[in-house]
Amino acid sequence: MRALLSVSDKSGIVDFARGLQRLGFELVSSGGTARALSEAGLRVTEVAALTGFPEVLGGRVKTLHPKVHAGILARSDQRSELDELGIAPFDLVAVNLYPFEKAIAAGASGAEALEQIDIGGPTLLRAAAKNHERVWALCDPADYDEVLTHLRQAPEESLDARRRLAAKVFAHTAAYDALIADWFLRGGEAFPEKRLLALSKVSDLRYGENPQQRAALYRVDGESGPLLQAQQLQGKPMSFNNYGDAEAAWNLVSAFDEPAAVALKHQNPCGVAVDSSLSAAFQKAYDADPVSIFGGIVALNRPLDLETAEKLAPIFLEVLLAPDYQPQALARLAKKKNLRILRVPELARGDYLDVRRLRGGLLLQDADTRGLTESELRVVSQSQPSAQEWADMRFAWKVVRALRSNAITVVKNGQTLGSGMGQTSRIDAARHALDRAGAVAAGAVLASDAFFPFDDVVKLAAERGVRAIIQPGGSKRDADSVAAADEAGMAMVFTGVRVFRH
Repeated sequence: MRALLSVSDKSGIVDFARGLQRLGFELVSSGGTARALSEAGLRVTEVAALTGFPEVLGGRVKTLHPKVHAGILARSDQRSELDELGIAPFDLVAVNLYPFEKAIAAGASGAEALEQIDIGGPTLLRAAAKNHERVWALCDPADYDEVLTHLRQAPEESLDARRRLAAKVFAHTAAYDALIADWFLRGGEAFPEKRLLALSKVSDLRYGENPQQRAALYRVDGESGPLLQAQQLQGKPMSFNNYGDAEAAWNLVSAFDEPAAVALKHQNPCGVAVDSSLSAAFQKAYDADPVSIFGGIVALNRPLDLETAEKLAPIFLEVLLAPDYQPQALARLAKKKNLRILRVPELARGDYLDVRRLRGGLLLQDADTRGLTESELRVVSQSQPSAQEWADMRFAWKVVRALRSNAITVVKNGQTLGSGMGQTSRIDAARHALDRAGAVAAGAVLASDAFFPFDDVVKLAAERGVRAIIQPGGSKRDADSVAAADEAGMAMVFTGVRVFRH
């Protein structure tokens, strides 16, 4: 029996090779793997000695030779042809690939990245996986022990295991090629004819949105994100719904430069606030809706201090997210053993691809992460916004773009007073937001994620005492809304940008 071992990740390879040798395998290897095995005292034949051809082009060509690939690809019924050619078969191939993903993540130059594109490795693995009825194909050191167990106990009964490992190999090489293709496409066409997303499982989840649904968390190879880098400090494992809510909360709280707090439920914020201190910001976010926060998620964009932790402690929450935690704050929350506490190392910044599933297809779009520029803000009313109204409108715009459409939010002094979201008509969304705000809507500002098709929202806001409105504009009947604002003495600002979230 013969095994071909050629790995860039050498974890566990010496012990695996030693186990194979004890089972009677002849070891064949190349380059650094051969050196590692020899230094460990194992007998190993170098590929160059097997093929009679040296490694060339600085190691670019080592294993691409008929004496290697014929030995891997030959079926059991082709043994006589191998004998005529003087080629011995391989029974096991263990290969892992050049670390291309690590290279590009570390900022490798174009030339350096190209050198980390493995050619021989995927070819060896695919050959072994294709011939899995006879050959073991391994791409993951985590499988070494299981394979040794099969070889010791019942190698003739291990076809199912070889087939499973072959599937793993083809998924591995496909993901590797997808990552490389994506790297080549970067900076080019946004939506090329072929778009490949390689996914690697992070963990199984207890269930999906409901207990009858299976679920798992995957990461996109070659990408990173705040939640995937987060460290869970305490609490139960994160659920499918927890991840969705946590992503929405962290995206919103990351939009603010000043200390900010977001209370969120079912991917919609129920309380958002900013202030000069984290404690004050959280108190305002809580006061915005002290009922809906129950069983929700809180995201903070500053390290959690003890003062804020004291305010959080009495509230039942599912998840708490912050960039860091003072030791005293963690100690204060330690008794809430089910509370999931996540340290999120970075804010949600930059562009990414928004992917939505259809049966048999995907919708892809650029995520809407672009902020407003001052040149886009246009006062269209006779009344000019005050300095506080300008501040509140900018704040409200960040909030309304995080709500499900149709969306309206009412804001005053850096605090949400009420929001209407997911409504089928804009007037219903406005009514919901203003009813939630109640009497404190007097002197507030209102933000809308899309234009007003009629002037009814403006008139309703005026009746409730709203003093300024920020909206995209662009309706054929904008003039009616502007006239209603002028009649009420309200300020109105157009952004020229729609921010639907369906």
